[in-house]
Amino acid sequence: MEESQSDMARAREAAGLTQEELAVLMPADVKSIRNWESGRNKPQPRRRHELAGHLRVSLAELEELIRRASASGTAQRPASASFAADQAPADQFRAETLALEADYDRSPSTHLLGRATKHLASVAVARAAAFTVEARRELYSIEAEIATLMGQLLWDASQRRDSATPRNYFDQAIHAADQSGDLEAEAHAMLRSSYLHLYSFDKDPEAGRMLAQRAATLAQPVSPGLCGLALLHVAEANAMRKQRRACESALDAAQWQLSQVDGAGVGGEYLSESKIDRMTGSCYMFLGLREPAEHHLIAAADALTSKKKSQSIVFGNLALARVRTGEIDGAVDALNKAIDTLEVTRGGGGLNVAFSAGRELRPWRQESSVAAAGERLFALMAGA
Repeated sequence: MEESQSDMARAREAAGLTQEELAVLMPADVKSIRNWESGRNKPQPRRRHELAGHLRVSLAELEELIRRASASGTAQRPASASFAADQAPADQFRAETLALEADYDRSPSTHLLGRATKHLASVAVARAAAFTVEARRELYSIEAEIATLMGQLLWDASQRRDSATPRNYFDQAIHAADQSGDLEAEAHAMLRSSYLHLYSFDKDPEAGRMLAQRAATLAQPVSPGLCGLALLHVAEANAMRKQRRACESALDAAQWQLSQVDGAGVGGEYLSESKIDRMTGSCYMFLGLREPAEHHLIAAADALTSKKKSQSIVFGNLALARVRTGEIDGAVDALNKAIDTLEVTRGGGGLNVAFSAGRELRPWRQESSVAAAGERLFALMAGA
């Protein structure tokens, strides 16, 4: 154990940090740092980019340090066989969760539901049967992630008509995250829950704003990227309420959080310039300011070529911004681009925005281009 412990400790010391200083930077308890170095516990996978950055090692090097520390720690535990038995499925469950999250941006939600449902059930069974406290905590963390994804999938599959079922999954995720002590997972589930108020047919922007603000507060100590994403939704909620000053204040705060996403990529999976452009464009659309809305939405669309579900929402919002200022040809062009992506992904958010743009184009339905886009929307609806 001493050799493995000194490996992790040596990396910290080479970075010029004491255990106490690293605990402040993470942030984490000093006890957690000691447990990581001794192999008694592992840093949560979501936090390993951050830890690698502070230790000035690559992620691969950090994973090797963790593996060696865990192997040495396991060898000294009386229940080492039980601990090792817990770890293998946990690693497999984490890998499948990451694979599902990656597929979310590329595949229709309905295609992923069966796989995600089975995966969540398997994680819950394994967590209930886990031998060690550490394994239960890690499985609770995985459960929080996959329950959050289940909520997203179900809401998409219902075309955002059913909020009750997704809310149950988000509540399950919040509970699981609380049991694991995973603030990032808890904040993410809470933020997703805010979407039910912000983007359902029966909107409640103030309730959505309050949940998004709570998510930002939870995420602030552990993930600047997630904190920034939550603040973007606070901004959009304020735009829906026609509160321009509060909206722009939240946008500025989100931009500052982006500046805190460091070279190790901490939180970068949540927040980027393209995401800020997307949400800023949406904010200005709700505020009725077409020129800044279009500027940001076009920039976001160009940057989101690999994220088709998000790109369809951007094109739908661009169509709305244009039709509201009478630029019908531009609105139809943006709507057709939204439909192009929706024919592949059938993302619930993009469908709703596209249908809203189609409804607002109805006064011009005698024009052939508008009629053709309307027929494409109808076909999309029939196949949804």
